[in-house]
This record gives sequence, structure tokens and C-alpha cells, in this order.
Amino acid sequence: QWSILYHLWKQDGLNQQELCNKTFRDKPSITRLIHNLEKQKLVKRVSNENDKRVNYVYLTDAAKNLQEQTINLANQTMDEALIGVSKNEIETVKNVLQKVYDNLTT
Repeated sequence: QWSILYHLWKQDGLNQQELCNKTFRDKPSITRLIHNLEKQKLVKRVSNENDKRVNYVYLTDAAKNLQEQTINLANQTMDEALIGVSKNEIETVKNVLQKVYDNLTT
């Protein structure tokens, strides 16, 4: 659920297919996650007027209020996890992971 909220915080009103692409999840998984977020009153789905098969997902006020608290906690956790790791080591890991990702997506 975090990954969906994260992408909606970056760009609210994505459709479900866009969320699938951004989170690397299949449609049934995204549908289930969005349903759970709806039950928690964190998102709402709105059908496209011209194509009822397309649903846009919007953050509720509750999810928008949660953003700052959640981002701060994530940053704090990242800071704790990276104690003793140099910037060069972080860059090396990023580069290696990017190469692995590129290999898997081409």
C-alpha cells in the first residue's frame, strides 16, 4: 500500500494501469491494494466518463495529511539504516542496482 500512496503523493489522479506500471504489480494486486486503501478511507476511485473501464485513483484528505508524517518516518529510517555507509558506497550500490534493473527490463 505504501508504494501506491507514494506514487499518488508524487502525482495524484493516476489510473490503475499507471499504478501497475509504476509499482511493477499486476492488475489484480493493484485492485486489491486500492480496495484496501479505500476501506481505510485513504483513496477514492473515479471512473472515466468516456471509458468506464478506466478508474482514476485520488488521495483523500486523510492520505494527504499522512504524507508528511510518513515521509519523515521513512527518511529517519533511511538515515538510521545508512549509518557508517559512505556516499561513495551508496552511489556504487545505486549504480549496480540500476544495471541489474536495466538487464532485467531490456
